[in-house]
Amino acid sequence: MYRYVLAALLFVSSVGLSAKPYNDESLYQLLDEIWQYELSVSPLLASREGNKALAYVLPDISPQGLAEQNKQWVAFQEELSHYKQDNISKDAFIALLMQQYRLANYIDEYTYRAYLVPINSEYGFHGAMASLPNMSTFKYVDDYKAYISRLKALLPYFNQQMAYMKQALKEGYTQPKVVLKGFEDSISSYLVEDIKDSGFYAPFTRYPDHFTQEEKDELTAQGAKAITEQVLPAYQAFYDFMVNEYIPNARSDIAANTWPDGVAYYANRAKHYTTTDMSPTEIHNLGLSEVKRIRSEMQHIVDELAFEGSINDFIAFLREDPQFYASSAEDLLKEASFIAKKMDAKLPSLFEYLPRTPYGVAPVPDSIAPKYTTGRYVHPSRDDQPGYYWVNTYALDKRPLYALPALTLHEAVPGHHLQISLAAELEDLPMVRRNTYISAFGEGWGLYSEFLGIEAGIYEDPYDDFGRLSYEMWRACRLVVDTGMHTMGWSRQQAVDYMMENTALSEHNVNTEIDRYISWPAQALSYKIGEIKIKALRAKAESALGENFDVRKFHRAVLENGSVPLFILEQHINAFIQEQEEQKAN
Repeated sequence: MYRYVLAALLFVSSVGLSAKPYNDESLYQLLDEIWQYELSVSPLLASREGNKALAYVLPDISPQGLAEQNKQWVAFQEELSHYKQDNISKDAFIALLMQQYRLANYIDEYTYRAYLVPINSEYGFHGAMASLPNMSTFKYVDDYKAYISRLKALLPYFNQQMAYMKQALKEGYTQPKVVLKGFEDSISSYLVEDIKDSGFYAPFTRYPDHFTQEEKDELTAQGAKAITEQVLPAYQAFYDFMVNEYIPNARSDIAANTWPDGVAYYANRAKHYTTTDMSPTEIHNLGLSEVKRIRSEMQHIVDELAFEGSINDFIAFLREDPQFYASSAEDLLKEASFIAKKMDAKLPSLFEYLPRTPYGVAPVPDSIAPKYTTGRYVHPSRDDQPGYYWVNTYALDKRPLYALPALTLHEAVPGHHLQISLAAELEDLPMVRRNTYISAFGEGWGLYSEFLGIEAGIYEDPYDDFGRLSYEMWRACRLVVDTGMHTMGWSRQQAVDYMMENTALSEHNVNTEIDRYISWPAQALSYKIGEIKIKALRAKAESALGENFDVRKFHRAVLENGSVPLFILEQHINAFIQEQEEQKAN
């Protein structure tokens, strides 16, 4: 039935290419066609967008399904190639480039068989499926029926994922064994003795008032049966597979270069995440120079505090002294909330436009916290939900307070929440521009947002400022260790030692981060490269405009197109500078 529905939803142009006018109107029609196709093969994305047409199914990840999807992505890519910059407007050209970027990633992931490795050190498809209860408003009986249908599909979905992972074991496409220590705990957290303790059962505890008791009883019984017979067996099977087969037989080497086609794969991922043509060697050397510069700034703070000892002695002091750590999870969350609220009040001085969507501060879920990063932004699944700034409260003695201001600015405001929410509210743009997250832009903006804390007065003492520099150093070190491990033969311990030597991150955080870089090749490169570009463009605008430079207008120019590749951002800011100069002349 799914295939019939899917076929009915395809909107593939197949005739009249030569006669088609390649202008804005036809491009936007094609972009909508591509978006509708993407929704048809991505039921979870459709649910997040409020589209209920496929609310009862999970994605088709069968070999045939993936092959058919890739064939369609290639066909769309070919049709997009007929559009040229000279024949369309500036906005349409940006949309064209964004769609090409998105399609290229889908095609590249299929080419390099990313579907064989559906997990990394901190996350996986099993965690993604746990979000199903949040993908519906559960207002009507049909909403519950659709949800139950998805629950029934979980076991075959998990079985297909495990089939790919078994194939990966034979072909050397596994995650390294070293990053999977304790991974099974992220699965066992979903295995409950009483189904009422399962997050999947939650929708059956909060029915709308207009439901009859008969409807409630019937839906609850069906849901309970699906959880008992499909959901829990799926998680149990995945747990057993990971413990008995995958982890014991995972590869020992950590480098992406040693995968089949690994050298090309890593270069491809580096280009995708940085949106530049920088080689791994160039990125590595940039990281080394940034580490040297930031270390010098750190020394100034050590000197300012008249600390007796080296930078490394000072870092050891920061790691070990209890004054720099919260005594409870609640205290850590309160401090993060206070910093966030303090930054909220500074936003009007830095931005002309602010997002409508609010955000909350919450702990990283216990089920994933032990191997999860120190904090993250989680955007809403629906338009009636807030965003969330997640703070990891696991191992409190590894979550220093002096790093909290920079983390908060990066993940909440003016970082990810502000940028992603503003992009989602650009209602006049095609969906591809509102829904494509480009890591170099988004993470570069997040790191730039940490820098904005200086202007906003968020860093109140030298320790906070050292925490900011440590976070900047953290991102600079990523350029060194990511390229080092994946392309230059660095061992995991060599990377850990380098991070411990140059950042004030706790040893727990360093180990968690290194595992993340190993299991998610090249993603960590995006942060510093994006931040360097945004800072360089700001410096250029300040130099050109002098006293007429307005930071609020500059930030509007940076954010007004949503998430874009860095070369597009540079073109746009150059045009912004020219426009401001012309206004000044008049």
